[in-house]
Amino acid sequence: MPEFAVSEEKNRWLRQKMAELNVREEDLAENFVRSSGNGGQHVNKTSSCVQLKHTPSGIQVTCMRERSQSVNRFLARRELLERIEAASGVVTAEMKRIEKLRKQKARRRRRAVTA
Repeated sequence: MPEFAVSEEKNRWLRQKMAELNVREEDLAENFVRSSGNGGQHVNKTSSCVQLKHTPSGIQVTCMRERSQSVNRFLARRELLERIEAASGVVTAEMKRIEKLRKQKARRRRRAVTA
C-alpha cells in the first residue's frame, strides 16, 4: 500500500481499517482529474481530485477537499471505508452524528409548534 502525505499514525490506521474490512488495494480503481473551487492556479493546473471506486461493491467516491493529491488519496480511501462499513450495516460515527442532529431538529420543531 502506498504511503500518503499524512502522519504515520493515520497511514497505520488506514492499513488496519482496510485489513479489517477486507478491502485490498487491487480492488480499488483510482482516477485523477482536475479539481474545481478554491486553490487558484495550483488547482487549475494539476489533477489533484481523486475518484476512487471499489470494484467488488461498486461504491464510488470523489475527493477534492485539499490541494494535495496525496492527501486527497488518503481522504478518498477513508471515505470509501466509511461507506463500505455503513453498507455492511455497522453503525458508524457519522451515522450517530446525523441521528443526533435529526433528534435535535425534531425537538426544536415540537417546541416551535407548541410555543
